[in-house]
Amino acid sequence: MSSTAHTSQRQDEESPLLSDGAHLQKSKPPTPLPTGQIVTLLLLQLAEPITSHTILPFINQLVSELDIVGGDERKVGYYAGLIESLFFAAEAVTVLQWSRLSDRIGRKPVLLIGALGLTASNLCFGLSRTFWTLVVSRCLCGVLNGNNGLMKTMMAEVTDETNMAQGFSLLSVTWAIGTTVAPFSGGLLSRPHDHFPNLFSNHFWVQYPYFLPCAGAAGYAAFAFVVTWIFLKETNKHRTPSQPRGDTPYSEQDPSTVLHQAEDAALAPEAPNGQFYQQAPSPPLSKLMTRPVLLSISNYAFLALLDIALFGLLPLVFSTPIELGGLGLSPAIIGTCLGTFGLLNGTLQAIFFSKIVKRFGPKRVFMTGMANFIVIYLIFPITNLCARRTGLSLFVWFLVLLQLASMAVMDMSFGCIFMFISTSVPNRQSLAATNGLAQTIISVQRAVGPAMATSLFAFSLEKNVMGGNFVYVVLILMSLSSLYLANQLPLNTWKIIEEDGPTLRN
Repeated sequence: MSSTAHTSQRQDEESPLLSDGAHLQKSKPPTPLPTGQIVTLLLLQLAEPITSHTILPFINQLVSELDIVGGDERKVGYYAGLIESLFFAAEAVTVLQWSRLSDRIGRKPVLLIGALGLTASNLCFGLSRTFWTLVVSRCLCGVLNGNNGLMKTMMAEVTDETNMAQGFSLLSVTWAIGTTVAPFSGGLLSRPHDHFPNLFSNHFWVQYPYFLPCAGAAGYAAFAFVVTWIFLKETNKHRTPSQPRGDTPYSEQDPSTVLHQAEDAALAPEAPNGQFYQQAPSPPLSKLMTRPVLLSISNYAFLALLDIALFGLLPLVFSTPIELGGLGLSPAIIGTCLGTFGLLNGTLQAIFFSKIVKRFGPKRVFMTGMANFIVIYLIFPITNLCARRTGLSLFVWFLVLLQLASMAVMDMSFGCIFMFISTSVPNRQSLAATNGLAQTIISVQRAVGPAMATSLFAFSLEKNVMGGNFVYVVLILMSLSSLYLANQLPLNTWKIIEEDGPTLRN
């Protein structure tokens, strides 16, 4: 290989995703997003919130109906949180391996496996009537699902510095749409024999009252699998030179070898001296341990922990009787509340996110979102206090709406931290591994979060610690701590210096 070619290849492999930070240069117009790829990716992304949020309106009622609780509603939090935590624990064990596998076999095959995993696990969940079958089905979903990190990787691979904020905002909008539709359907379709007795009078629906919403979520995941299989194009085309094609005549080669070489040649341009490009090996994890990567992932970890704790706590508080510290809402009303959040979130992300980031910068938007956790957790005890005095009054519903609106503002932090992570990578070939590492750490945090929050809630009630409000004090203190770490981020993502890797840009 000539020195010029070698230099060109090195620049492609080691040049940053954003060569001069995430800020958009006013003189450079945004690159149009690849519509077909983006739409397909978003349809697949939609399967994630639909399959995960469908169960939120009824999970606590489902657990309360199991023999393991023994009729004590104060114990529901322990087991409901454990179910969600084991899902993320299973995901933490495998997600990095899925990301690194995608470096070898491509992004698309791994995404297809994830979609199948979502389909199968949701069907199993709907047919589960014991605590341990619920656990197994959620663990199955976690083991087979490496899609969250990979979809962020693919979005980074099909965007550039002029349209990255727009691309990641679309991921957030899609997630918001899913979190709008899923709770509505989960609350409405659960126990269909009660809501629609003429249509669902068969004994099957009495025996499996939560199968219908799970089957609907599984059906969408299967649809996403088909769309991805047909339309999604592979984005992992980084190649390293291999043996020249001309060394062995085609007539003497194995037909399968000829076919694979032809596919490789179609995916990548020909290299010097008749060489073609094959899959590059994944970088070692030690290469990822840079300050920008670790700082970005650490902030993501705080965000993920506080977020999953919130979404483990929210339906539990909403379903718990008022006298025990909650609001005593039904699954249908809980689904409506969560759907309202999704609607607010989708509107904010779709219309304002990219404009807000462009105006204030990703760091300020990220810190504002993190600060909203304090407001969100503070509203919980205030709402219950008001409900104890006045019942579900208009003011109580105003507080609930304020809390949901604060959650929508908080959710902008995700789009910002994805930008920080994607621009912190040491080189382009580290992108999937970095996202895989991030998703592994986040899965560990999310394994801890639900059990921690719901168990603290149950503990606070059982022991009457701080009037049952100890859980909120802990989470507010964690929210305050997260702001210190967030302040260490640069204003406009990362500026990459080739010799030293990413550095802070003020």
